[in-house]
Amino acid sequence: MSPSGTSEPNCLFCKLVRKEINSNIVNEDGDFVAFRDIDPQAPTHILVIPKEHVKNLGEAADAEALGKLFQKACEVARLEKLDGGYRVVVNTGDDGGQTVHHLHVHILGGRRLSWPPG
Repeated sequence: MSPSGTSEPNCLFCKLVRKEINSNIVNEDGDFVAFRDIDPQAPTHILVIPKEHVKNLGEAADAEALGKLFQKACEVARLEKLDGGYRVVVNTGDDGGQTVHHLHVHILGGRRLSWPPG
């Protein structure tokens, strides 16, 4: 998604990747970390983040890496047994509701989700 090893010293999610802060990790590989949201909006609410810092979806230039991010989200949803369905959300920018400026996808499931979301 960005040059190898890119990290921002004060980024909350970069600190999580570097294990400087604790999180409830449910899945991790060489490229991504998936962990439970600290303020869940559904019975299952997991964030999947790339280990390399990318500010948001608008700045993600690598289509293959984006595809892998969504494949990882699907893998995590399967591991969480969200067979009845789930929602994948990407907030981009302040007006889009992004509060941590490190690209991440939300996996929400475990109940029927309504529309519109908000």
